Amino acid sequence: MKRLALLIAIVAVIAVGAGTVMAGRDRLSPELRAVASKLARFHSMSQATAAGYAAASPCESSPEGTMGIHYVNGPLVGDPSVDPLRPEVLLFLPDRSGDQRLVGVEYMVIDADQDLTTDNDRPSVFGHPFNGPMLGHTPGMPIHYDLHVWLYEANPSGVFASWNPAIHCP
Repeated sequence: MKRLALLIAIVAVIAVGAGTVMAGRDRLSPELRAVASKLARFHSMSQATAAGYAAASPCESSPEGTMGIHYVNGPLVGDPSVDPLRPEVLLFLPDRSGDQRLVGVEYMVIDADQDLTTDNDRPSVFGHPFNGPMLGHTPGMPIHYDLHVWLYEANPSGVFASWNPAIHCP
């Protein structure tokens, strides 16, 4: 009888875990699931760095939530086109041991006229317009548009929200 109860408990835990994973996956549209699958190679830090991504920020947090560490691909930032399979920025969240896991991506386009009062060149991807134009976040960073996409970490503020209140820097 104890074995049966233990077996039922184990099956219940597995079912709940599988349901949680599926619920996280189901929050994404089929298009976003396909992109997440194709970008999954970047879960490997060595794959990300080999593809030209380099850390460009500490783990960023605000009262609105966390973004994580931005790994930027400089040549992609300079390209005005938007390719869903070539995000300009990868977002990694470090843990206390120093390991990092991919939580999302950021698409970024430099504002063509560098004028905060115009937005006739606002890009979009996945049917969502980018945020901006906005000032650069660091010295020398140009006025730009950006859009965060939380492909690998559920965000209660939405898949396209800038900050994720469900995650935290260590």
